[in-house]
Amino acid sequence: MLRHLPGLLLLLWPLLLLPPPTPAAPGPLARPGSRRLGMRGPAGSPGRRPAPAAPTGAPYSGTGQPGGARGAGVCKSKPLDLVFIIDSSRSVRPLEFTKVKTFVSQIIDTLDIGAADTRVAVVNYASTVKIEFHLQTHSDKQSLKRAVARITPLSTGTMSGLAIQTAMDEAFTVEAGARGPTSNIPKVAIIVTDGRPQDQVNEVAARARASGIELYAVGVDRADMESLKMIASEPLDEHVFYVETYGVIEKLSSRFQETFCALDPCALGTHQCQHVCISDGEGRYHCECSQGYSLNADMKTCSATNKCALNTHGCEHICVNDRTGSYHCECYEGYTLNEDKKTCSAQDQCAFGTHGCQHICVNDRGGSHHCECYEGYTLNADNKTCSVLSKCALGSHGCQHICVDDGAAAYHCECYAGYTLNEDRKTCSAIQEARRLISTEDACGCEATLAFQDKVNSYLQRLNAKLDDILGKLQENESGQIHH
Repeated sequence: MLRHLPGLLLLLWPLLLLPPPTPAAPGPLARPGSRRLGMRGPAGSPGRRPAPAAPTGAPYSGTGQPGGARGAGVCKSKPLDLVFIIDSSRSVRPLEFTKVKTFVSQIIDTLDIGAADTRVAVVNYASTVKIEFHLQTHSDKQSLKRAVARITPLSTGTMSGLAIQTAMDEAFTVEAGARGPTSNIPKVAIIVTDGRPQDQVNEVAARARASGIELYAVGVDRADMESLKMIASEPLDEHVFYVETYGVIEKLSSRFQETFCALDPCALGTHQCQHVCISDGEGRYHCECSQGYSLNADMKTCSATNKCALNTHGCEHICVNDRTGSYHCECYEGYTLNEDKKTCSAQDQCAFGTHGCQHICVNDRGGSHHCECYEGYTLNADNKTCSVLSKCALGSHGCQHICVDDGAAAYHCECYAGYTLNEDRKTCSAIQEARRLISTEDACGCEATLAFQDKVNSYLQRLNAKLDDILGKLQENESGQIHH
């Protein structure tokens, strides 16, 4: 044996110099024309290719929301009319069919479900086709997922073409809950199969695509790759997927989430906006600035433009922006700026001469004031001017004794007892004889009346005697002048 060793080495030497063997041929996941799910690029597709997010090793949570940056609240799905076309032929074992239903439920979990958002229908097929529920049947995730869980296999045959035709004719109709062409809501179908179609799918799929339905084909295990390509929309590498077993089909749900919803840079924290990030949908965003700031040319950072709006000025009353980008403080009317140039103190508004009161200005606390009127006047509705309330109270009436108001601007004069009003209607004269003769104790007594009468008569007699004497003298003078 040892004698033959040198010869064996010479024979094996060329083999030892060969390069190491290449890895085994790629598995079905790497087959040409198929790929793991990615974002679609053509216009009108439900999604856009997202910006690369920070890598994450978080596992799938098991609740329908993938872990890491693609969790709830990070992406917002676009509204879709989405129909699942699932193969339940005899080749799909019961446990495997359960995996398909879990896959469908996990995709539903990643979508915004609702009448105004994504609507979902399921078409179940084998040799026959059954629409399990229409697009308008369920409007929330929980009822959708319960309906999916109740689906049972149909067993025989694989009539993929018939299933697509039924979806086109019955599931994607306005009567069944699909939105019309004016709504611009994408129509998407995801067909899942593990076998070769037993009918012609090429023409049916072409008609479906021509009608505006976007077709995704997911093949499992023994699925025919050429048939998947005939079903799916272009580009094929974004619409055809393959997994080796139903046990790993659930992993594709996160890929569909990337397709149907746009990652939100604002929620991810990758936006680099200095102040505020605003999501514009489909992975787009723009930056805005807080009040008092303006966006710089880089469209991300901010510069202060309004010092007063920043609320850091410290002015007690009023902040005034200056052209230089600075500011100064001012005070309300009736206040004056203190030495610190920020706080204010109340001033005497009445002494300041700007109060506007017609009669009297009264200072109140805190730098305010109010107006009042002189006696006999009332304050008008403007709380500044005054109108006459009592002419008598003004003191300019001219009544010697008593002023009596006859209204807001009229009056008359009266006299005290024992006086009579003169013709000027203002002054008074005393009735002296009456005051002496009339007893205050018995003004109507007979003695007082008789005494008054006697006194009057005596006065008239004396007056008559004086008149007779005057007349006699006048006559004597006239006689003397005649004799001469």
